Amino acid sequence: MIDLLQLFLTHLQGYKRQAVWSPILIVVEVICELLLPLVMAEIVDTAIPAGDETYIFQLGAVMLVLAGVAMLCGVLAAKYSAFASQGFGANLRQCLFDKVQEFSFADIDRFSSASLITRMTNDVNAMTMMLAMGLRMLVRAPVMLVAALCISFYLNARLALVLVVVIPLMVLVIGILMKVCTKLFETMQTKIDNLNNTLQENLVAIRVVKAFVREGYERIKFKKSNDELMDAALAVGLRIIAIMPVMMLALNGATVAVLYFGGGMVMGGTFELGDLQAFINYIVQILMSVMMVAMSLLQLSRAQACAHRIKEVLETEPSVENKPEGEICRAALPGEAADGTDHVLPAPRGEVEFRDVSFKYVASGSGDDVLSHISFHVRPGQFVAIVGGTGTGKSTLVNLIPRFYDVTGGQVLLDGVDVRNYPLEELRGRIGMVLQTNILFSGTIRENLLWGNPEATEEEMIQAAKDAQAYDFIMSFPDGFDTSLSQGGVNVSGGQKQRLCIARAMLRKPAVLILDDSTSAVDSATEAAIRESFATNLKDTTVIIIAQRISSVQYADEILILEDDHIAARGTHEELLATSPIYQEIYQSQQEGVGE
Repeated sequence: MIDLLQLFLTHLQGYKRQAVWSPILIVVEVICELLLPLVMAEIVDTAIPAGDETYIFQLGAVMLVLAGVAMLCGVLAAKYSAFASQGFGANLRQCLFDKVQEFSFADIDRFSSASLITRMTNDVNAMTMMLAMGLRMLVRAPVMLVAALCISFYLNARLALVLVVVIPLMVLVIGILMKVCTKLFETMQTKIDNLNNTLQENLVAIRVVKAFVREGYERIKFKKSNDELMDAALAVGLRIIAIMPVMMLALNGATVAVLYFGGGMVMGGTFELGDLQAFINYIVQILMSVMMVAMSLLQLSRAQACAHRIKEVLETEPSVENKPEGEICRAALPGEAADGTDHVLPAPRGEVEFRDVSFKYVASGSGDDVLSHISFHVRPGQFVAIVGGTGTGKSTLVNLIPRFYDVTGGQVLLDGVDVRNYPLEELRGRIGMVLQTNILFSGTIRENLLWGNPEATEEEMIQAAKDAQAYDFIMSFPDGFDTSLSQGGVNVSGGQKQRLCIARAMLRKPAVLILDDSTSAVDSATEAAIRESFATNLKDTTVIIIAQRISSVQYADEILILEDDHIAARGTHEELLATSPIYQEIYQSQQEGVGE
């Protein structure tokens, strides 16, 4: 409950006025509704027996005014609660999204993208509904309950004792259900995570599914997740619906008891008929209020489960984050004062150094190092290639440079400064990266390329496209650079997608350009032309490339061969051909493939 209240209070910025006005108006509405039975009782007990039509019409007018005020307050309360709850939901979603943007790859791996989507949508919606309900029902019901109970005791204390038996029974049932349902709601939200994960995986890989004719398998897998969610929802739903028969039994039993005992009092002349009618109205309002509280509290159980999941995300400290500004190491530039007064980050040169670097995926729970005691030095402007078998840690190694992950041992330095001592924005601003999975966003080709440098001129963008050998196919489209790309770039080929991603990275004019197996879908001639453009237009840029083809790496200044978790060999193409059995094996296998 504390988690829920904290989130409500923290994320209502800009909507607190509406959140205050809604319950105030609900209280006014309840007061008006509670006065109506008393006015009706006055008409039945006084005005009608006296035959005073003027008094009857006056009281009728009062009832109309009370009903009108109640309706107006109810409408305004609904409006304000809607604004407050939806505003809260928008604030909370934005806060969650901002938090996720700070996460490292390891943090995303920990939660999974499907779970984060569920938390930002389904969980936030449950809390939004709870707030809307809370600002109305959870205010209306207790006020109605207490006020109607007081009036009932005022009208006839002996008759009101019926409620002393009924209300504790209803409260007991509600308490038991809340305790049971809270855990079941947490289970249900987890099942929604699993369903979203299955669905997301299927839609992202739908082409692979169809290519291998695995629709049947995917249907079975989805049905399993879907059935698990259905079972979890039924487990909650069957317990929730159990409350209705109990509540109706209590309501009808209380009404019968009031009619029985109250009818005897009326016939005995100790209770007025109009007061009995008003009393029955209040009994119904009291018990309906208890039912409203019950339903609200059950919704509160789900909201509490969702709040716990949301707070788990918000309270997660990113595993990769900036150090406090005062702790950021400032390396002095040549000629600057060496006393620490004018120290600034060094100018971007593209020097990369790994010093005894080790790394393991902490989130996986495995104690094995993916990389172990890696050391090498890349001078500014060098072209360095990394080769090795699948699973040897090539992508992991280059992901340490922009701090997508942090090392678990040793140091990675950029331009002589530990990458952990750079502000993240400054660090990643010096690096252009083309990931192994080529990602394009929905929008135009122009918009996608300008991700690399939003301030780039038209000429710079065209030059980057030419350097990446993308200009010709871009201009073959009727709209050229304004051609729209579907989500993920599915309306361009794999090779075109790779070249667009390379152009985007080159437009950044980085100090270090990292290509993670980013030319696998282009032919050798195109790859050679791209490599030539590096030497011509990015001659001061350090290029680190991961590749499988020997033709992609043979012109590198240095080639690193990864095996298992360490560097097995290093050198130029000629040196490795002469000394490295691993490199010789790779070369021979590819030469045999060419010959065949």
